[in-house]
Amino acid sequence: MDRLSNYAASSADVLPEFLQVEAFSKLSNAIGKVIEAQLDMPAVGAITLYVSLLTFTLRVHPDRLDHVDQVLGACVKKLSNIPKLEDSRAMKQVVALLSAPLEKYNDIVTALTLSNYPRVMDHLDIGTNKLMAMVIIQSIMKNNSCISTADKVEVLFELIKGLIKDIDGADVDELDEEDFKEEQNSVARLIHMLYNDEPEEMLKIICIVRKHTMVGGPKRLPFTVSSLVFSALRLLRQLQGQEGDIVGEEASMTPNKNFQLLTQIIESLSAVPSPELALRLYLQCAEAANGCDIEHVAYEFFTQAFVLYEEEIADSKAQVTAIHLIIGTLQRMNVFGVENRDTLTHKATGYSARLLKKADQCRAVYACSHLFWVDDQDGIKDGERVLLCLKRALRIANAAQQMANVARGSGGPVSLFVEILNKYIYFFEKGNKQITSSAIQGLIELINTEMQSDSTNPDSVADAFLASTLRYIQFQKQKGGVMGEKFESIKL
Repeated sequence: MDRLSNYAASSADVLPEFLQVEAFSKLSNAIGKVIEAQLDMPAVGAITLYVSLLTFTLRVHPDRLDHVDQVLGACVKKLSNIPKLEDSRAMKQVVALLSAPLEKYNDIVTALTLSNYPRVMDHLDIGTNKLMAMVIIQSIMKNNSCISTADKVEVLFELIKGLIKDIDGADVDELDEEDFKEEQNSVARLIHMLYNDEPEEMLKIICIVRKHTMVGGPKRLPFTVSSLVFSALRLLRQLQGQEGDIVGEEASMTPNKNFQLLTQIIESLSAVPSPELALRLYLQCAEAANGCDIEHVAYEFFTQAFVLYEEEIADSKAQVTAIHLIIGTLQRMNVFGVENRDTLTHKATGYSARLLKKADQCRAVYACSHLFWVDDQDGIKDGERVLLCLKRALRIANAAQQMANVARGSGGPVSLFVEILNKYIYFFEKGNKQITSSAIQGLIELINTEMQSDSTNPDSVADAFLASTLRYIQFQKQKGGVMGEKFESIKL
């Protein structure tokens, strides 16, 4: 068979001859008789014969998928008589058998139509099953295959189930951490490859992926949940792009229904637990709700994020990251009415002032000033509350300075004052009437005084930062025009 395969590959002219003599069915019958006659033939021998027959049919009749499926079916029949395949050489031959259609068609979608393909995979041991699942995913990545129907996704996830959930008998503790991460990242990337232009079909795909991945256990969920959430968000944008009302069958495809699905997916992370990731995903969904102009949904996602912050995130570094994410997302929201926005803004500023370290408090509080000054056409511009935030940040910076004096006998973080000065300049340029040139002047003098009083411990970073800031003011003064006039009264 191998010699005939090579002969067929060497010249296309000989293919009609093979078809004429019905070479495939003759070889198939011959193999069947050989295997039947030798009852004690080892599994590796039989599977090697099937690999050669499959190679032959892929070269001679590449269009006859029924032949490929027939060979796989015969192999399943042989394997089903063996209680457990433990011979490593036989296992290698099964992998070769399964890899051949992937290499030939360069398209996993073709392999997914073969009914016996998953049945052969079921005979592999746990390690080899995972290896084969990785080969399948890599084939999809390499050929950029798009799997676009729900039933094909169902078959695919059955094939790669070894990577998606713990198979009975697998020792979870034996997993190598790096290998495990690589496997799960591959699954996460695979989820992004599943796409259909029809929202109804795309929703089915997301539900199938969810069904398979949610049983993955706490170690796998952080990898797959994010991909699933972003797939659902992509579906949401798809719905937004479709004009007109959705009627009939697709009435289930409303953005509200989609947001309910998103909430359920993110809530599954509570089993892990992974509050930082869940908080990020809730904020992403809040932005999506903002894009859909659904205020109550956006408010609900923010509420969930705040609840996580209060109850689950205890680490001070994680709190700092989380509060900056909350402030940044809230600043971009334009869906909220006055009352809801005030409630959320009040919460964010309150949390900022309660961070553990004074420096973190100061930075979070001055970041909150942006919540009261949004540069859009009809954005909020509340100069007074901006000034209140900056003054509060200054008070915290002063307190940090005094604490450093008491504790170390030397000056504290002058760079905080320079950071606040930069915020003053930003809002001064934006035309906030509450920020005056005299306030900026006073702040520059304060910084100079602090630096002189702490000459024993020069801070090169703060010095460079201040010098750069003063250069910027000088540049604006020299530029002339309206901006030059504004900065003219600041004496350096």
